[in-house]
Amino acid sequence: MHSPIYVNVRRLISTPLVLDRCAGIMRDELGALMQMRNAPVKPFGVVCGVPFGGLHLSTVYSIRTSMPMIYVHPPGKERDAMIEGIYRPGQSCLIIDDLVTGGGSILETARHLRDFGLYVHDAIALVDRQEGGRRALKAAGVNLTSVLSLEQIANHLRSRGHIDASSHGKILDYIAAANNGG
Repeated sequence: MHSPIYVNVRRLISTPLVLDRCAGIMRDELGALMQMRNAPVKPFGVVCGVPFGGLHLSTVYSIRTSMPMIYVHPPGKERDAMIEGIYRPGQSCLIIDDLVTGGGSILETARHLRDFGLYVHDAIALVDRQEGGRRALKAAGVNLTSVLSLEQIANHLRSRGHIDASSHGKILDYIAAANNGG
């Protein structure tokens, strides 16, 4: 089934103030969750941006919070280090991404981080397309926090008159089908 909506979160790099605000919202969301009695997000000492979509958000998040940042090199040419940045094996790492669809990019990043002795319990994404990524991550022991869901975006666009009822219905049907394996 072809998606009736395209969300291009990577364009945030061209609007620094919005990018900064998004990273701030992520920081605030994580802070609120970590203050809860049975906090769904575990403490972490380093953040890792998923190449390439999560790198800009993780960079701004790192600057805003003074939290050290690392990243995993995408597959390709041979390098001395698979992970750039300073970290310690046994350290807990939060993965940051811009958008989650099936969860594959976060899972790949988590696998590499774990291979190098880092603990990965949590990931945060700006947008969850609600196409099974949360389920796949949970099965791999990674808790996903998202700032927005595709359904929330569709509802907002509809409430503002940016999309008609038919388009809104198609998006919601697409999400339902994606969550039922269709």
